[in-house]
Amino acid sequence: MQILVVTVIGLTLIGTTAREFVAGDPEIATAATVFCGIFVQALPFLALGVLISGAVATFVTPDRLARWLPRRPAVAILVAGVSGAALPGCECGSVPIARRLFGGGTAGAAALTFMLAAPAINPVVLVATAVAFPGEPLMVLARCTASLLTALIMGALWARFGRPRWITRSLPIAQRQQDSRFATFTEAARHDFLQASSFLVVGAAAAAALHTLVPTWMFEHLAGQLVLGILVMAVLAVLLALCSEADAFVAASLSMLPLVPRLVFLVVGPAIDIKLFAMQTGMFGRAFAIRFAPATFVVATLVAAAVGLLILGAR
Repeated sequence: MQILVVTVIGLTLIGTTAREFVAGDPEIATAATVFCGIFVQALPFLALGVLISGAVATFVTPDRLARWLPRRPAVAILVAGVSGAALPGCECGSVPIARRLFGGGTAGAAALTFMLAAPAINPVVLVATAVAFPGEPLMVLARCTASLLTALIMGALWARFGRPRWITRSLPIAQRQQDSRFATFTEAARHDFLQASSFLVVGAAAAAALHTLVPTWMFEHLAGQLVLGILVMAVLAVLLALCSEADAFVAASLSMLPLVPRLVFLVVGPAIDIKLFAMQTGMFGRAFAIRFAPATFVVATLVAAAVGLLILGAR
């Protein structure tokens, strides 16, 4: 907290000089705009996420969650995936919630399933997709189906192959007998907000730097090349790190590309991107992130391509 206060004061003192420097260089100005767009867009949902995370730390323990979930792992994962539709928000808020819900066995798999499903199939994202693609109602169905399948598959993979030792980042003790519920709530929310937002800054800065390096002529060479378009859009989804509630409008603007690559962009982005990898590293640990992120990327790309070809066709 002291470092945060000193940083804010320092940036305030050099604000005028920094503004003139950014305004004088078009590329730096573009990168700064992208950074601010990602951070400001994600911050309200991150705040919502950590508030819910604090409530989870106060009222829900992993042991209690395990008792609430169905005993059969497959049913528990399915319930966690479908319940993601009930929480409007983006992927930035789902990471700290999933970390608080994370526990051993079925509870861990369910938490990760929820983490992937919530930012992709909630009503706000689906409505935004429908608005962005007014002439393509099947796009909403394809996005919801592919995102839910991705979350369920990753939850099942964790239940089968995941190892608790990969979670190297520990959370503070959520609740003590002498602490009031309010104290527990505020401490958990403060901890998660500072940790998650710091990694969000790192991810947003990396995305802003990469955003200025993507040439505009690239899309012209992708028209009519379905496989190449799928691969490039999957990678761009990781690099651009857009919010799940705004990425549909970006995808809709790329009208020169077929629908299937744009669907891959919409499914991969909320599942894994630069800022999510940074946040998962901070909340779960590097050993988890370097295994979970590549697996999520492969599963999301393959599932989105398959669902897109089945529902949308080769267009």
